[in-house]
Amino acid sequence: MAAKLDSQLLGLVFQSRPDILKGIQEAADSPARIDLFNNIASFVYERIADNTSEEPATKRRRVEAQTSGSNGAAHPIAGSQAAVLGADAAAAEPVLLEIKDISVSVPQRKKYDLCFTKNFLYARASGSPVPVQGIVYPWKDIEHAFYLPVPDKSQVQHNYVLLPRNSYLPTTKSQQSADQQTQQQTTAPLEPLVFTIPSTAPKPGTITGPSAAAAAPVSDSYATLFHWALTTSLHAAGNHACELVSSDPKVFHSVARQAYRPQEKAVHVKAFRGSKDGFLFFLPTGILWGFKKPLLFLPLDKIVAVSYTSVLQRTFNIVVELEEGEGSEEGGQEIEFSMLDQEDYAGIDQSYVRRHGLADRSMAEQRKAKKQLAENAKKAAANGEEGEGGEGGEADDGLTELERAQKEEERRLQDEEDEEEEDYDPGSEGESEGSGSSSEEEEEDGEGEGDEDDDEDMGEGLEGEE
Repeated sequence: MAAKLDSQLLGLVFQSRPDILKGIQEAADSPARIDLFNNIASFVYERIADNTSEEPATKRRRVEAQTSGSNGAAHPIAGSQAAVLGADAAAAEPVLLEIKDISVSVPQRKKYDLCFTKNFLYARASGSPVPVQGIVYPWKDIEHAFYLPVPDKSQVQHNYVLLPRNSYLPTTKSQQSADQQTQQQTTAPLEPLVFTIPSTAPKPGTITGPSAAAAAPVSDSYATLFHWALTTSLHAAGNHACELVSSDPKVFHSVARQAYRPQEKAVHVKAFRGSKDGFLFFLPTGILWGFKKPLLFLPLDKIVAVSYTSVLQRTFNIVVELEEGEGSEEGGQEIEFSMLDQEDYAGIDQSYVRRHGLADRSMAEQRKAKKQLAENAKKAAANGEEGEGGEGGEADDGLTELERAQKEEERRLQDEEDEEEEDYDPGSEGESEGSGSSSEEEEEDGEGEGDEDDDEDMGEGLEGEE
């Protein structure tokens, strides 16, 4: 069998020096030279990998960021070997569709060409033949896909958000330490992919590849083009579980007017996660916080409860509790978003939380009661009983859970005041407080004296008659 250049390995090692790669290809005119070039590439690959593994983690991250600035691609050796193999597999497949000059914001902020193959979606720098490591996504691994408007922009723009498996739920410190111990033997999870499109049509020459002719009828706008390309590619790869979800004002919209596009309903609310500001999107399938790293997506089927804390005159916080297994071992993890506008409370609570049957746990006792009710409802359903006394009955009074909690607190305070009045003894407080009487008592005394006078007059009248 004739010797053959290892083009994939050479491309990874010399991707930043296409002149060297071209010279090797021209000089590889004999089996001996081909073997020599392959051995040189393998030796360089191993040396760089060894040097990278000995560096501290913080230094490796800094080197990755610096090397990505030259040609838009992180150094191929800086990541895990599994990621390199994934890039190799993607590069080995023919590109069916390529859409050029797309603004990517996560995991790296740069313009790339997005390439669609049979089994992968990946980004590559303009003029580069190899994928950017860390931006290679197998279609089968993508669990959620979203199409969302970009807030606070004068021009209409939209973000596509693709969430691979294990990339969107928060992790605790114990999970992070466990992940760090296993990442040496397993592939590190991919980061979410976020890229932005304008509302205009693609420019001529930006769509290439064998599928460009099939894409022509849907190329009137970037939105129709990417909707078609993503949906077709996912289904062709056998991933029918992932559907492209768009924000819907009928599901949720903010009452606040947007500064840049006041006539358009905002489908987001501003919120903080820790010290980072971002936007919350209440979507048909869950709650997404973006668009800064790390992105979070909390699917509806993972949410146990939604509660409200730090309710002030203008802002409030929202706490989303996840089911056990997605958080700490002691119980479900709570994710808090702060500084939401008070004007959006009714829309969030009534239009989203209550509509999707999410339990409200503003008070600790209510949290326990609601959990017990949910368990009883499940038992009743298993026994064929009608759960009319469950959570649905609580909402018949037309009050929100926050209003109901406030009402119960007022009732409790009133009960405490009534008990204090029952225990009150005027004689124990001294004559200055005990000798006083209210206007009602004076009226009662006056009425009593009047009654005695009437009785005396009646008695005198009777004596006169006699």
